[in-house]
Amino acid sequence: MKTQTTFFLLLLYTNLTSLSFARNFLPKGSSLNVKDPSNTDNLLISPDKTFTCGFLNTGTTNAYYFSIWFTNSKQKTVVWTSNRDNPVNGRRSRLTLRKDGVMVLTDIDGSIVWQTNTTGSNVERAELLNTGNLVLRNQTGNILWQSFDFPTHTLLPNQFFRKTQKLVSGIGPDMIGTGYFSFFFDTDNVLRMIYDGPEISSIYWPNIALSPFENGRTTYNSSRIAVFDDSGTFTSSDQLQFSASDVGIGIKRRLTMDYDGNFRVYSLNESSGLWNITWEAISKLCAVHGLCGRNGICVYTPKPMCSCPPLYEPIDSSDSSKGCKPKFKRSCSDSRFVEMPHVDYYGYDLNFSLGVSFEVCKELCVGDCRCQAFNYRVTGLGMCFTKNALFNGYRSDEFQASMYLRLPSTKQSSLKSVDGLNVSRIDCSRGKVLEFPKKYEITNQRFKWVYLYSFGIAIGTIEVVLLLAGWWFLFRKHDLSAPMEDGYQALSNQFRSYSYKELKKATGNFKEEVGKGGFGAVYKGTLVDDRVVAVKKLGDVIQGEEEFWAEVSTIGKINHMNLARMWGFCSERKHRLLVYEYVPKGSLDKHLFSSTTLLGWKERFKIALGTAKGLAYLHHECLEWVIHCDVKPENILLDENYEAKISDFGLAKLCQRGSHGSSEMTRIRGTKGYMAPDWAMNLPITAKVDVYSYGVVILELVKGIRLSSWVELEEIPELVRFVRMAKRKEDSWVEDLVDSRLVGNFSRNQAAIMIEIGLSCVEEDRNKRPSMESVVQALVECYGDEKLVV
Repeated sequence: MKTQTTFFLLLLYTNLTSLSFARNFLPKGSSLNVKDPSNTDNLLISPDKTFTCGFLNTGTTNAYYFSIWFTNSKQKTVVWTSNRDNPVNGRRSRLTLRKDGVMVLTDIDGSIVWQTNTTGSNVERAELLNTGNLVLRNQTGNILWQSFDFPTHTLLPNQFFRKTQKLVSGIGPDMIGTGYFSFFFDTDNVLRMIYDGPEISSIYWPNIALSPFENGRTTYNSSRIAVFDDSGTFTSSDQLQFSASDVGIGIKRRLTMDYDGNFRVYSLNESSGLWNITWEAISKLCAVHGLCGRNGICVYTPKPMCSCPPLYEPIDSSDSSKGCKPKFKRSCSDSRFVEMPHVDYYGYDLNFSLGVSFEVCKELCVGDCRCQAFNYRVTGLGMCFTKNALFNGYRSDEFQASMYLRLPSTKQSSLKSVDGLNVSRIDCSRGKVLEFPKKYEITNQRFKWVYLYSFGIAIGTIEVVLLLAGWWFLFRKHDLSAPMEDGYQALSNQFRSYSYKELKKATGNFKEEVGKGGFGAVYKGTLVDDRVVAVKKLGDVIQGEEEFWAEVSTIGKINHMNLARMWGFCSERKHRLLVYEYVPKGSLDKHLFSSTTLLGWKERFKIALGTAKGLAYLHHECLEWVIHCDVKPENILLDENYEAKISDFGLAKLCQRGSHGSSEMTRIRGTKGYMAPDWAMNLPITAKVDVYSYGVVILELVKGIRLSSWVELEEIPELVRFVRMAKRKEDSWVEDLVDSRLVGNFSRNQAAIMIEIGLSCVEEDRNKRPSMESVVQALVECYGDEKLVV
């Protein structure tokens, strides 16, 4: 037994010693060899062990890439590659830092696959830094070349992104080759994402229906520079700014242009080696162009999938991006149309007609042999779009129109309308298949190497078994697993999990109450890192810890400038608390209905627009569609610039169902006076209940008083009185409805628009209420009209 113990200790020492010799630099004249890529002699490892640089094989072929990856990530997540479209052979390829200062990657036949532009420089060494940056330095330590200047698909913290650079997606999950989606600075200085495929190019982010200004960007800064910092915050010269949901230092992150066309921030859970998404540009993946190829339609099932239209079939069932092909021959003289409800194809319009009937729109398509389909929308005036090609197709119940697909009448089919689109469905997550040249295959002539490799693998396996046995023998008496504090330690890199003791101390034993609502009281506090926060104590929460976490994670992933940010949570025994950013000016009601202060018109309009944007995001864009259920001035917070931030969104799901509140408040049904009649009529609850509540709020912003009646004995509620007066539209009707305290200092046009929007939002028939997206569009169109009434 003593001999075995000595052997185990010697083996363990040998392995640990080999790890200690891991280097982070390559001297001039040295090489890294692909033959044994896992050997530390052929790797560069950053001093803090975060990153590894060397040869990496990502598939079953004999193709290798010279890459940098996260050392402790489970799948060896690649952040940079020198030869992403030109892999080298797994035998006799090497990376050499030549004596002339050039770093060169050569293939099996000695041909140069990649090299740095440092010919004739006095480069002394290559070095992998803790930042993940591979640099070439001279004798004085100056950097002459760096991988940060040549990004592939990922941006790392403190890596600057400039106008000459692009982040280009991979071709599939865990595949390195160049894909079709790019993140770049456009010629107007705005950061955008584009699908640049074999057949089309199409920009899809930010919202292509809005101008840069309407998207919160500026075109006036031509420096075109951006950076992703250590805390998880991205800032750009075009005013794009966002933060990871786990914002703060000490977490390993990456910002990646993914193969599916989305741009995401990932945070590493170092205990599991897995990544959490902590921000993403596009919450509804079907908004990405090019996902489903020509004729394909992206549908939610609920996850995004690719579908083919009626009488179409996939071109390649293994690659959804290749799209669909018709099972018929097109004919101009013999046509009929099949309705596809809630389907649209973006772009490729033959013509656009406004104010035409359905029949006229149909005839426009019939009369043009190029027309493959037409889209008809009823939005007050009939809108007709005829299409000469079908790209960027998607289906969403939010899209209140239909696409009419042109098919030959002679094709036997009883199709009149297709709603499900459940034929030939293809998973969007599949990418194109990468085929490698023959030189990467191991030929029969070299089959003898298989025996040698097999023998080496067997020896290595025995060594690993002995190493594990030695580890178990030496350390079996010790518990090496990190304890889980309240079961949520592993989740802390997505949100900060606070203990009740921490929050009690931060709030001074919940001393300063700054608000109270249907979901609990809110207290001001200061965390140990000096951040001022608002801590909400939830009441009547009946979920267990796992259910509570599932609900909180949904809210925490929601990130919009007009929604209050969540920093963390507490789920400890009976305590359920949420930690939010502290918004200094408090809630809207304290300003709008105050007898001592007066909220100016410019601020009121800004609040109306910001609140609409926040609700539109919840209803149409966020990771999971959220209905607020309690929109009112008390839940609209104002920052120092009077930017609106909606609070308490999503909390209805956290609190006890069916509990009875006071006569004025209920847990789910919101606040009397702001509640839509849908509740009383027992109708299915949709986003239109929030639209109604918003209508009351925007009318209160105009009038400056409570229109929502809290007094049940009142004969004619203020809201009813206001609506009746507004609908008369007599002379000076706008002036009579606007807050008299403004003494004429308001924009008449903006006020009229706000009143019209408010009236449409509080319609009893919910089908007549607009969507929040259309409300935002209407307000944005008159945002710059601030001419005041004399």
